[in-house]
Amino acid sequence: MNDTGNVEGIEIRQVRPDEFTRIAEIERKERVRVGYRMSDGKLERMDVHWDSSNWRPTGPEHSVERFVHELSKYHAMGSTTLGAFADDRLVGVATWRPNLTETMDQLAFLHVSDGYRRQGIGSLLCDSLDALARENGARTFYVSATPSESAVGFYMSRGFAPTATPHPGLFELEPEDIHMTKDLAG
Repeated sequence: MNDTGNVEGIEIRQVRPDEFTRIAEIERKERVRVGYRMSDGKLERMDVHWDSSNWRPTGPEHSVERFVHELSKYHAMGSTTLGAFADDRLVGVATWRPNLTETMDQLAFLHVSDGYRRQGIGSLLCDSLDALARENGARTFYVSATPSESAVGFYMSRGFAPTATPHPGLFELEPEDIHMTKDLAG
């Protein structure tokens, strides 16, 4: 990162709805060997063998088609999607959803391309969405994290912690995820 808070060579800007299909440019693949689950209100570590592949063009899960549908739905609700671009290639994307509840906003999506992870891009995107939530007056920021070591560790490093009271609708959609919140009031 340089001293202006940017990652060298990365441009962060809003992604327009007509650009949502560019999610296909992000290499989603990842080898996951450590995962988590919530057990009796505690985060429990477990050995896993989860290999994520790149986006499929169509289908119900992990597809460009599904992602575009979700981003379009969030956009219609007033959400903002930011992209991280390296030489005009989308290498990271994050979506802020305002007003999940009266006092809570949501970090709805955050993906950084394989080969660009652990370089500060996810932090820039997360911090930008955090600022939007604060400007919106949210007191809490919510994320439903993939239960991988990298995702949970990342969000914890950004001030999120597992919540004992997950959002009922989001928990129903993703019961295996680690539901986390961050206090924005402090």
